[in-house]
Amino acid sequence: MHTLWKGAISFGLVHVPVKMFSATEDKDISMRMIHKECSTPLNFVRKCQHCDREVEWAEITKGYEYAPGSFVLFEKDELEQLNGEVNKEIKILDFVNLSDIDPIYFQKTYYLSPGDTGANAYNLLMEAMKQTGKIGIAKVSIRSKSSLAAIRIIDRCIVMETIFYPDEIRPVEQVPNLPEQSHVNDKELDMAKMLIAQLSTPFEPQKYKDDYRAALENAIQQKVAGEEVRVAPEQQKTNVIDLMAALQASLEAVKPVAADPTPAPGAEGEQGKAAKGVKAKGKTKVKDTIGS
Repeated sequence: MHTLWKGAISFGLVHVPVKMFSATEDKDISMRMIHKECSTPLNFVRKCQHCDREVEWAEITKGYEYAPGSFVLFEKDELEQLNGEVNKEIKILDFVNLSDIDPIYFQKTYYLSPGDTGANAYNLLMEAMKQTGKIGIAKVSIRSKSSLAAIRIIDRCIVMETIFYPDEIRPVEQVPNLPEQSHVNDKELDMAKMLIAQLSTPFEPQKYKDDYRAALENAIQQKVAGEEVRVAPEQQKTNVIDLMAALQASLEAVKPVAADPTPAPGAEGEQGKAAKGVKAKGKTKVKDTIGS
């Protein structure tokens, strides 16, 4: 792993030297912009409209447009001093429960390993957080950007999750067409809850796959091999008006597949009759639930 940042976690007067690594990687398949006429990749040029020429990175600075066409300029070191980049510190302000933070606040995850001389302090913080069940809320500056962060434990590693500031979260009230009040049919609600119960399972991330990326990789291999890419069009789903019928159909679709209770000809016996009775009883129960 490539070290992105070096600094220290501080809580109280304790400093824990750490190194930061990205915990995730973007596996999107990168595509270049190509000129159709000659199949040549396109380049994007940093061009100054006033000077009418390409501008090198060394000639570029940052500026804020405080009025149309008027800018105040900042050098890189000025911005670093403003946001505390020089301090290289992840300062824990409070310890809270993870369940208190809504997932909408989370941005990006980083692994933190102990610095060259910080193993003891690292282990101390990790064990204390494990035993108290708390996570830290901290301030940190990374690449000229100040962020809030949550410090928590995953397995044997201290992890930092950058999180949005409260004023960066848009109020729900800004979402158009939200219902004023929620009125639902009681029978439909019971069916929906039954469907949720049928679909409920422990979270197993390994079973979820990026189907689009797999299809794109396959299409790339086909094109490289000179084959024509053929994909069957997906049938468009129709809008279901009858909610009860849709819920009933969904419940039938997710029912666990049972063994065929039909006995061999002439060998039904008591066991076969009992199996049919259980099946009939199950159907009656669903009918009673959704019927009038």
